Amino acid sequence: MDEYNRFVDWDKMDGTVQSQGAKELTCTEFQELKQLARQGYWAKSHSLRAKVYHKLISNIPCRTVTPDANVYRDIVVKIVGKRNSSSLPLPEFVDDSLVPTYCLNAEGIGAVRKIILCVANQFPDISFCPALPSVTALLLHYCKDEAECFEQVCRILACNDPSKRLIDQTFLAFESSCMTFGDLVNKYCQAAHKLMVAVSEDVLEVYSDWQRWLFGELPVVYVARVFDVFLVEGYKVLYRVALAILKFFHKVRAGQPMESDSIQQDIRAFVRDIAKSVSPERLLEKAFAIRLFSRKEIQLLQMANEKALQQKGITVKQKSHCFSMFCTAFLRQNVHLAVHAENFKSEIVSVKEMRDIWSWIPERFALCQPLLLFTTLEHGCSLSRFYSHSESHEPTLLLIKTTAKEVCGAYLSTDWSERRRGGNKLSFFGTGECFVFRLQPEVERYEWVIIKHPELATSGSEPENHASPAASTLSSRSIPSDPSDRLSPFLSARHFNLPSKTASMFMAGSSECIIIGGGDGQALYLDADLNHGRTSHCNTFNNQPLCSESFQISVLEVWGFRD
Repeated sequence: MDEYNRFVDWDKMDGTVQSQGAKELTCTEFQELKQLARQGYWAKSHSLRAKVYHKLISNIPCRTVTPDANVYRDIVVKIVGKRNSSSLPLPEFVDDSLVPTYCLNAEGIGAVRKIILCVANQFPDISFCPALPSVTALLLHYCKDEAECFEQVCRILACNDPSKRLIDQTFLAFESSCMTFGDLVNKYCQAAHKLMVAVSEDVLEVYSDWQRWLFGELPVVYVARVFDVFLVEGYKVLYRVALAILKFFHKVRAGQPMESDSIQQDIRAFVRDIAKSVSPERLLEKAFAIRLFSRKEIQLLQMANEKALQQKGITVKQKSHCFSMFCTAFLRQNVHLAVHAENFKSEIVSVKEMRDIWSWIPERFALCQPLLLFTTLEHGCSLSRFYSHSESHEPTLLLIKTTAKEVCGAYLSTDWSERRRGGNKLSFFGTGECFVFRLQPEVERYEWVIIKHPELATSGSEPENHASPAASTLSSRSIPSDPSDRLSPFLSARHFNLPSKTASMFMAGSSECIIIGGGDGQALYLDADLNHGRTSHCNTFNNQPLCSESFQISVLEVWGFRD
């Protein structure tokens, strides 16, 4: 036994990690540390992991005055007194029912509560931090005493590097992280998202659990492996692993009946028993196989979602809500409320179909309700009137019903007034949040081509070989010559006040036509009279066309988003 065993119950812990592997870590370069963390270099040596944690956490840039071990020794008796540590009440910013014990012994279980209370005393600005009990409990496995664990937790909380976000400490940050996770699931886990929409009345109630999966349900061996990489690479690792968990859940459970009345409970049970299905190595491998996932993308999505919540006045948690409702209470309005049967009327889609579309849109706009802006049945088939009714609204939703009863549409992230920047020329704009979809004869959503097929972003040659000349023009003009100049395809230049050259391009409009496209090789063209349209379909992708290659429009509607 070594000096880091004080709080560990080795009857619960994998005893093979006590003495295996290297005893020192000599590298300091980020890329080498990143590789070693992902490979689990220190996962098989308890003492080495303890030393690595100490080293990595000691190097976190912190506030000038950050509580250390000596502070803990000074305050713990005053705060805890003679009370039984195992029954100490926790601060309101954590959930008292979710304090994982992992492989701690009785002394360690009580120490977790003592440390959290002392942290609360030193960080009065923390208003919401549900991950704190799990992080504290995990670190205690690798600390010599309570004071050392306290200091490590404080350093994580006091990190002042704006590029190195670690643990959410406010309700606003946590809520926006749930919204961001929902956005990412919508982009990168479409099959799982489709299942969630099918079996859950409110899909965001499911996604609100994403941090609980990691810091509450995941077994300690898995949590430790995730935390190894988290300390090196930061917050994005948590999103990656949560996405991987959802992918594996869908793979294992797809087609099987639910084990409980709640998909939320089923996922929690799957995560608790994840060892039956997936090894820690395979989980991390899956997490880091997800492409086009950058820190900048996460940061800007988070900013957008925080802004949306602030505009709604949603910044604090109501005490009456439990952990499972953290996000859904305020996050996305339940689609049954956002698309209310009594207030919604469309000549193209049903209430249910509109709710399906609502489950696809970015979280910050799912806070809104649909507002009809334009319909050919009322406003006529005039492209100029289409523009006049759609402009100044961002984003918008386009719905089309053909005379053959096909139904398709597009979510358009950018104000149509942007087309004026090109003067009389057909100008392209929009972002990778745009997508096209089909509802009849079958439901299908088509991702932006660069999101799902990043290899096409550099050459642009493959779609050009398979699409019509007009589609080739769209593909070549949509993709910047230097991909490094383009921010994430999620982002809206206007939303972040970014230069227009950083925006992706998906939409085009002139006095003669509208072009919308790029999604999985799909492109949609509407003529100026709004009576006729065409589609192009890139055969490179294994999917069905958006609708007929040439079609007559029966009804066209444009919907906006009302606060």
